[in-house]
Amino acid sequence: MAIVTIFSGSYCNGEDVADGVANHLNYDRIEEKLLDETSGRFAVPKEKLVRAMTDSPPFFRLTRQREKNVAYLKAVLAGLIIRDDQLLHGYAMHLLPNSIAHVLKVCIIADHDYRVKQVVQTTTKSEKEADRIIRKDDKDRLQWTQYLFDKSPYDESLYDMVLPMQDISIEDAVKTICDYTHREPVKTTPQSLRAAQDHVLATAVNLALVEAGHDVEVYSESGNVTITINNYVVRLEQYRKKLMRIAAEVDGVKQVDTRIGPKYTPPSILPMGDFQMPSKILLVDDEKEFVHTLSERLQTRDLASSVVYDGEQALEFIERDEPDVMVLDLKMPGIDGIEVLRRVKRQYPNVEVIILTGHGSEREETLAAELGAFAYLRKPVDIDVLSKAMQEAYNKVNKSVGEREQSKGAPRYGDDDIDDIPV
Repeated sequence: MAIVTIFSGSYCNGEDVADGVANHLNYDRIEEKLLDETSGRFAVPKEKLVRAMTDSPPFFRLTRQREKNVAYLKAVLAGLIIRDDQLLHGYAMHLLPNSIAHVLKVCIIADHDYRVKQVVQTTTKSEKEADRIIRKDDKDRLQWTQYLFDKSPYDESLYDMVLPMQDISIEDAVKTICDYTHREPVKTTPQSLRAAQDHVLATAVNLALVEAGHDVEVYSESGNVTITINNYVVRLEQYRKKLMRIAAEVDGVKQVDTRIGPKYTPPSILPMGDFQMPSKILLVDDEKEFVHTLSERLQTRDLASSVVYDGEQALEFIERDEPDVMVLDLKMPGIDGIEVLRRVKRQYPNVEVIILTGHGSEREETLAAELGAFAYLRKPVDIDVLSKAMQEAYNKVNKSVGEREQSKGAPRYGDDDIDDIPV
């Protein structure tokens, strides 16, 4: 019979329906098992796994921890659904693909008035408070389905069946779902079992790619893996080869192909080839995972960078090899960011410094500007915003260099004169 997965709005009796279906079919519920096994296998607290699905994240989070935790959940869930006498209720049901025919996807929802009434009847909340609770719950669910599919949580295209609870009883909802599990479209077949096995391999490849810092879609069929690239990269062919090399090392992979997805569009400030960017970038931050992920993200924009972890290392690095642009955190052990900025602008005035901090104050922002910081950005930051700030900082560096050379009578060449440069 079908594996039953259920996603429900709050105050729609979703839990009662899930319990009723599991009891009627004698199915095991696997929500806690999924969290327990994922937490044990990958050493991630269950609370963080839950937050990876239910939290509303900032627009951009450089650590990629959410992507990693979701990949962990996908990999474990793929192994759990090899058996077909199971039920999964909650956010994690959206981690299963549509390619497995014997997975039945059900949405339990109700109209707003019904849900408000449920809140009022089961709590001490007023109708106004109930309205606020429901809207927040729906917002939480919206961030999840937007993150995965760019769709609303109750979009009918995500499900095989949508049950409006204002129109049917819990008992009727249970009966409807149980009856459907015996229908031909969701019966377990050799083909659907192969699809489930293919999904196990796809999640293993996805996990390897996510842990290497790559956010892509992965599909597998009989050992042949297809990787879909949706995020713009500058050196596409090199990126393809890197993905294929990582995927090919996963056990069970026979062949790897890549393709460009429908979301693959250049950011508004790209391509970088249209203007000059700094060749020497120094990143200074004591949060090692953050700064390495930032370096990787900049690399996809064709921006190579060096990384150090505190103010003392930064000053030693600059003494050896002066960068064009430095991205500097404020809160670090030892010499803090403000003191590093002060010394750098005093000793190396041509280095443009971009402050990137998650703990700054208005006073520190004002002080940084007075000391000569080029820009003051807060974490989490959109990578395109940071890249644009780097471009503008380097434009200032180039302008200053050009003015100094011009004052010395040195020849200057623009992009249109490149063929005339003497060699």
